[in-house]
Amino acid sequence: MEDRSIPMATTAIIRSATALAPLDDLLARANAYAFRARSPCTRRAYLSDFRSFEAWCALRALVPLPATPAVVAVYLVDLADAGKRPSTIEQALAGILHAHRAGGHAPPRGEPIARVLSGIRRCHGIPPAQKAPVSDDALLAMVGTLDDGLLGLRDRALLTLGWFGAFRRSELVALTVADVVRSSEGLHVTVRRSKGDAEGRGAKKGIPHAANPSLCAVRALDAWLTAAHIAEGPVFRYVDRHGHVHAKALGDKSVALVVQRTAARAGLDPTTVAAHSLRAGFATTAARKGKSLDAIMRQTLHKSERVARAYLRHASLFDDNAASGLV
Repeated sequence: MEDRSIPMATTAIIRSATALAPLDDLLARANAYAFRARSPCTRRAYLSDFRSFEAWCALRALVPLPATPAVVAVYLVDLADAGKRPSTIEQALAGILHAHRAGGHAPPRGEPIARVLSGIRRCHGIPPAQKAPVSDDALLAMVGTLDDGLLGLRDRALLTLGWFGAFRRSELVALTVADVVRSSEGLHVTVRRSKGDAEGRGAKKGIPHAANPSLCAVRALDAWLTAAHIAEGPVFRYVDRHGHVHAKALGDKSVALVVQRTAARAGLDPTTVAAHSLRAGFATTAARKGKSLDAIMRQTLHKSERVARAYLRHASLFDDNAASGLV
């Protein structure tokens, strides 16, 4: 039999050539990987924030890169005086620091910036605006407003799957048919990438059959996929006013619109809810019904107990309340 293996001498030459690959090329590739450590959305936000800082510096004949801590501190003060929220100011600082690291400069840090930020938070800090969770009762009222047309079937599947799966809106609209596997217990759903999984390792969620058929995400999803003749590709898609189902996946902002529209129909205040209300509603309802923190975090895919416990505090606000029964 003819020997088709590469001769040893040739192998050594190939290894030598690889070892002598131009250092500039390797550095460029390393920088490319480092650049992709952040999501495209985050990179765009950082760039926008630094461009604003650059323009501010240009008007005052200041150097934006590398910038001194004093210059950055004054910029943050100017943002605060313009009415920017502390969270927006912290995001602007993150963009400036990122630009310095990307440009090979030491990020401007130190006492001036830290003290200014602390003062801004103390003087201008306000609690972050939070949307109300959608409870199980509210979810039942919302899906009760939907008919059996294509749009109604899609929205019922989206609401129930989003609630029982505690999905972020980006995770929900990214689902494909291949991500959903059926079993006797319910659905095994693969989340290929999420906010807490930037490297795309993936995770799985179990969606059990619900005792109440009106809230069963398994039945709702099957009904939608069957009626829409969807056998592959995105699960949740646009339905136009003529009743045509498009091949394009639904945008994540549309999830909030569905939640708000059905909430309004159910007699709820649509301004108090958004896409996150489904996820928060699942967590608070699960906590209220005695589910453990570990079980809730497995479904929400929270990595931080501190963040997850924020949902539980809301759910248990009146449990063993010190003010109850005093008078």
